[in-house]
Parts: sequence; structure tokens; C-alpha cells
Amino acid sequence: HVDDALSRLDRFEIETPAWGYADTGTRFGKFLQPAAARTIEEKIEDAATVHAFTGCCPRMATHVLWDFPEGVAPAQVAELALQEGIRIGSINPNLFQDQIYKYGSAASPNEKAREAADAHVERSIQIARETGSNVLSLWFADGTNYPAQDDLIRRKRAMASALHQWHDAMPEGMTLLVEYKPFEPAFYHSDIADWGMAYTFAQQAGARAKVLVDTGHHLPGANIEHIVAFLLDEGMLGGFHFNDRKYGDDDLTIGSIDPYAVFRIFAQIVLADEVHGIDTRSIAYMIDQSHNLKPKIEAMVQTAVTAQELYLKALLIPAARLLEAQASTDIVGAEEIYREAFYRHVRGPLAEWRRHRGHEASPLEAYRTSGIENERAKIRSDRRAAEGYTGGDRTLDTGLVRCSNSRGRIAAT
Repeated sequence: HVDDALSRLDRFEIETPAWGYADTGTRFGKFLQPAAARTIEEKIEDAATVHAFTGCCPRMATHVLWDFPEGVAPAQVAELALQEGIRIGSINPNLFQDQIYKYGSAASPNEKAREAADAHVERSIQIARETGSNVLSLWFADGTNYPAQDDLIRRKRAMASALHQWHDAMPEGMTLLVEYKPFEPAFYHSDIADWGMAYTFAQQAGARAKVLVDTGHHLPGANIEHIVAFLLDEGMLGGFHFNDRKYGDDDLTIGSIDPYAVFRIFAQIVLADEVHGIDTRSIAYMIDQSHNLKPKIEAMVQTAVTAQELYLKALLIPAARLLEAQASTDIVGAEEIYREAFYRHVRGPLAEWRRHRGHEASPLEAYRTSGIENERAKIRSDRRAAEGYTGGDRTLDTGLVRCSNSRGRIAAT
């Protein structure tokens, strides 16, 4: 059973986010890391390093505003990624940072804001075409902060109309992922506040629209694996943004707070496949984490390895025994089957599985002893000093390529 479970790991791929390699922070400020990536070239270099050590992260998600500024050819970015051994993954429009989105984007009462959102998403779809991406991932900051601030029904209809328009503008073979979040930055209402709203909007948008579950985007106590099971059975689960949390949308590394919760999510996916014959192969597993204190690459490698471990544990659940226990209402027995799988020691078999595939047996240990972090920190610190970069330029904080950057391999067009 272990060998069979390990063979299924060959299909388990995780997409890392470009923004996870850059300097980030909180609303109160940020702390710079000398090895953090600042340009798209450096982000690709870091994502490729994670894939080289783990063997399971062949794609990097990009944020359009931060990674494809005007004047940069998307095809060149995609080609650079291929040269480094990875591909461009999901395309994430930025519908929250520009000043025009003060009162929202697709649902804004400001017609010019809605037009700006249309133009940006249309450009994002074109970028997806040029980079070979087949996923357009949408998260909205749209919402209000006070009662009576805006017409909620008008906003709902505007959002539905925009999503339908963007869905139909996508080329065949592309999936539209609709993400939800109960609060922040809006604190009275969010226009896509929960999975039910995202489900409804996705259904109205079209057949290639699905729901994106960010594990940190739930109110305390939410049963995320129940949501996952429901969406799986409805054929509406498009993918995940994995992270962990203690209080809110903390964007901590996966499994750092509650690994059993992640295991239970994976268990629903495995059982949906094994017991109910639901096709789970198209689920997009993506990371959305903000490594403010942990070194970026280390945190990403740690996350990928943890996800592999927890997914493998879920694959080791004996489905037939579980069904028997459930059918006989043996509650303790059924729970113990879960617990036995969760507490299985899988690092040894995983190390052997990696060795057979030419990967590092212990990716995190191998990276930590490689010297890459210190080498990259020195190179990048020297480069920034030569360019006069201090970290104070908010545009540079997001990791945008400066087309005039003397070391940039991606030229302005």
C-alpha cells in the first residue's frame, strides 16, 4: 500500500508564488532579507531552486502588476522560466493596489474603476496566452466598510457580469478560479465573502469557472474539509491556495499551526477519488504564503516537503476499513483509522522515493547546507547597493522589473 501511495505522488505538483520570494511585510512595516528576490529574474531563479531541490514545484504563479509591468514581454518571461527548468503557472490580476480601486474594482460604484478592471483582466488573459498559462486566478478586495455605504445588490450584479464577461474572453482550455475571503481589507462586507458566493459566481460565469479555496480565508471554526468535500462532489473545486493560520489570514507556512487540518483536507480529496470515483486530477495545488521572517526559499522548500508528507499520509488511509467502520457506526474506530494514518512515519519512505527519482532525500536539509542562501544574499545585496536600492521604493518592494535595470535579462519592448 505504501508503494502504491508513493507512486501517486508523481502526479502531486505544487505551484509556488512569485510574490513569496520577494520582501513582504504587514500593514505596520516590513523587514528586508538580503537574499529576497526583487526582479522577475530573481523570482524565477528562486522558484527554480525550490523545484530543483524538491522535484515537485515545476510552476511559478505570477502577479500581473508586480511581474509583468508595461514594457516587459510575457513571452520572454516564459522563455526565461523554461530555461531555468520551470513554467509560468497561474496568472493573478491585481485589482486592489491602484488608487482607482479605492471603492472596489469589478463591483465599484465608479464606472472608471470598473473599466480599469476590465482592461487589466483583458491584459491578464493576453499574458496568459503568451506565457502558456491555463489558469486565471482572481481574488478581489472589493467590499465596503460601513452599513449603507453602497447598494449590495448592485455590487453583486456588477461582479457577476464582470466574471461572466472575463470567462467568455478566455481561450479554450483556460480555467477561471474565483477566490473568496470573509473580511480584510473590507470590514463590513466583502463582495465574495464565502465559498457559497464564490460557487454561485463561478456557476454564473460559465463552465470553465471553479472555486479557489484559500485555507486562510475562513472565519474561525470553519470546517474547511467539509467545504472541500461539497465542492468536490459538485465538480466545482478548482484549486487551493495553501497556507496556515492562528487567527486570521496569517499566511503562515503550511502545517506550522495545524497539520492535522491539512491532512483532513487531503483525506477528503483522496477518498473522493478512491471511494466515489471523482476525478481530482485537475485540482491546482498552489501556495500563497507571506514569508516575512523565515528565509524565502527555505520556507518554500519546507512547505513543499510538508505538503508531500501530509498528502502521502492521506493516501495511506485504508478506505475499505474506513467504510466498514462508518457503515457500522463505529465512530471511535473510524477516527482511529484517520489518526493511525496521520501519525504514520513517512519521511523514510519519502526519502527513498526521492532518491529513486534523482532528487534530494531531504530537500530542506540539502538546501540549508548548500550555501546557496548566503551566496545569493551577497550577490543581491551587492547588486542593490550598486543600484542605490534601499527598500524604500514601494514599487520595487513588490518586485517589479525595472526595464532599465542593468542586469535585467528581460528587455523593454
